[in-house]
Amino acid sequence: MQKKLIAEFLGTFWLVFGGCGSAIFAAAFPSLGIGFLGVAFAFGLTVLTMAFAVGGISGGHFNPAVSVGLTVAGRFPGRQLIPYIVAQVVGAIVAAAVLYLIASGKADFQLGGFAANGYGEHSPGGYSMVSALVAEIVLTLFFLVVILGSTSGKVPAGFAPIAIGLALTLIHLISIPITNTSVNPARSTGQALFVGGWALQQLWLFWLAPIVGGALGGLVWKLVDDSE
Repeated sequence: MQKKLIAEFLGTFWLVFGGCGSAIFAAAFPSLGIGFLGVAFAFGLTVLTMAFAVGGISGGHFNPAVSVGLTVAGRFPGRQLIPYIVAQVVGAIVAAAVLYLIASGKADFQLGGFAANGYGEHSPGGYSMVSALVAEIVLTLFFLVVILGSTSGKVPAGFAPIAIGLALTLIHLISIPITNTSVNPARSTGQALFVGGWALQQLWLFWLAPIVGGALGGLVWKLVDDSE
């Protein structure tokens, strides 16, 4: 169990460090930066690479909503759910701390949004709380369907990380303008702790919506899965 939790810590750390790091650093250069497209691919690549690296150890969840969805779908034992979520959240917080340490080394450092998730005036596109809630639920639901389907016994083995990484890329392409994309309560928590204020006040949505979406994804998969 200890090795599984370390793998979840490392995977979630890499997701936050690589994904949020790309948004904080590389996307900050208007003429040379990577923009929304680059940030979306960065998040997808973090999951793809770590799913190949440590997915065989822990299952490669790196996300409390994924762990909940897999539990609902009967693919993950409920007794391991809380330890997994703790490892994921700690990994995200440590990654955010390292990002803060690096970012604060710039002479004219200003924290800004720090890649935190938000709605209303803190949404990149000014989208409402309801828009954010619906988007996060629907996108997390389909993320779980992709995960459960690509890891089922009816598809070629060994390719699941590619499908999952590309799904996360697509999710970011859709929702960066809406919420800065969460679909992952751990990822949202790490950044919000350093931003404080509005980010902590709005954090509830980025726990509620992904968890609900993940659980619904698990239920939907049980309805369509004909392997039983």
